[in-house]
Amino acid sequence: MRKWIWILLICSNTTLAAEHSVSAIIDTRLSHTQGIDSYANGGLGKFRFDEGNQLSLAQAGLTYKVDWENPLSAQVTANGYIDGTRDGIGLTEAFIKYRGLPLDNGLRLHAKLGLMYPSISLENIATAWSSPYTLSYSAINSWLGEEFRHLGAELTLERLGKFHSSKHDFSVSAAIFQNNDTVGAMLAWHGWTISSRQTLSHETLPLSNMPSLDGGSLDEQARDSDPFIELDNRFGYHVHAKWKIKGKGEFSFGYYDNNADTTIVKNGQYTWLTQFYHAGMRFRLPYKIELISQFMNGDTLMQSPQAIDVVNNEYQSAFLLLSRRWDKHRLTMRVEHFDVTDNDLTPDDDNNEKGQALTASYQYRLLKNWFIQAEYNYLDSTRPARIEQNLPSTLTEQQYQLATRWYF
Repeated sequence: MRKWIWILLICSNTTLAAEHSVSAIIDTRLSHTQGIDSYANGGLGKFRFDEGNQLSLAQAGLTYKVDWENPLSAQVTANGYIDGTRDGIGLTEAFIKYRGLPLDNGLRLHAKLGLMYPSISLENIATAWSSPYTLSYSAINSWLGEEFRHLGAELTLERLGKFHSSKHDFSVSAAIFQNNDTVGAMLAWHGWTISSRQTLSHETLPLSNMPSLDGGSLDEQARDSDPFIELDNRFGYHVHAKWKIKGKGEFSFGYYDNNADTTIVKNGQYTWLTQFYHAGMRFRLPYKIELISQFMNGDTLMQSPQAIDVVNNEYQSAFLLLSRRWDKHRLTMRVEHFDVTDNDLTPDDDNNEKGQALTASYQYRLLKNWFIQAEYNYLDSTRPARIEQNLPSTLTEQQYQLATRWYF
């Protein structure tokens, strides 16, 4: 992975005439969490921060872009955190992009090559994959931020409606990738979360203190999952389509499959075959209200080298977000549901889960690029596996956050 990142950095310093730009976000945050220790520290709490009060640098994100005098551009994004979990700084994306000129019939070709997120999120559209709506992402996009980043190529064919006197744009995309063989492990073993932390490209993720890791059915599993590792040398794929209506909104639908060989395990890292459908919409309602909704449904499988099912889960999640911005104010509400169904017979590894969450967020713009934001998160979940760690199966967690966010 490092060699590809170096190629991107070298390309950005070529002698061709180019336009350079830098954007950044600094998010400092005071939080109060009522619940149990966070999943980010190997606990089973659903929020990013441990129980109690926390002052943190929740995100220091920096994006560097270079546009050459041709259809090529490049982008490198880094994020840093001082949050009491895995303090550090590292890359989160690095890719080259091709954006062709439209043909006379309105068709245009796009391409991306490098380290990138799959094109799914409708929330995380601001600098360094932050969200302009809420401090904490939905469960769907929290999972994307934790376990999803791949090294690959994406090709998009777009049909522009303006060439046909139409307000409708259509596009289809296909991506192939590697370095996502363990995706699904954290969803299985700590479940859905409501977070705002993106895993850095060099990081590993701690597992909770599950009995199955101590001489049980999963005793060969490493105590940390490496989310961006390549184990089987196979390519996964992601296809999706998008329909945009100028001035109104957009609809999208896609299918993701990491195409993993589940019989491979190396240094305690198992391959997980993870597949899902996703759908989303963003629409402008009356009274300047913006509606965003996303849905995901899929399954994940991890087997022993003898092809015996160890973890076989189905999962789904959906959210509905409403946001209204006026003058210097923005008010956002989000409701969501999530669940995991455990279909395997592995003892002491119950991954069943069901829950719902509510987020209310208010943002005020102090200056052009300086905001303060207050947020309340409520999450009620049932996860039987918590009993094995002397924690309640059914748990209600709450979180209060106050942040100052500076974009430049």
